[in-house]
Amino acid sequence: MSNKGKVIHPSIQQFKMFVKENPGLIKEVRNGNMTWQELYEEWYLLGEEDSRWDAYRVGNQVSKKNEDSKEQEKSGEWMSKIIHTVKNMDQEQLQGQIGNISHAIDAIQGVLSQFQGSQPSKPSSNRDAPQSPFSFRKD
Repeated sequence: MSNKGKVIHPSIQQFKMFVKENPGLIKEVRNGNMTWQELYEEWYLLGEEDSRWDAYRVGNQVSKKNEDSKEQEKSGEWMSKIIHTVKNMDQEQLQGQIGNISHAIDAIQGVLSQFQGSQPSKPSSNRDAPQSPFSFRKD
């Protein structure tokens, strides 16, 4: 099958040129984020100069890489701050705080168990069956 006998619509030719000028669009289609049909429809409706295409322009690829490296630097700084904070923690004070949290959780569980114990029990249809918190059926 060859395209020699077929006449391609001028808007499709313009779209092909637009894609060649903005190779980021090819990556979007190959990654499965968009289809050619979706891109063509948006291009046809919005035009080439719309801000939607800024992320795919060749000149913005360099600035996008710079933004990505800045984000990685920020996350690296964040991790180093956390590691520094953990290193400077007083182990005894940390264990004391964990113990206090554990006692608070135990107290909450005790209160909840008192409320659960005071509620009337529901009549069970299988009195001979062992009580289980899971309702599995045997096949």
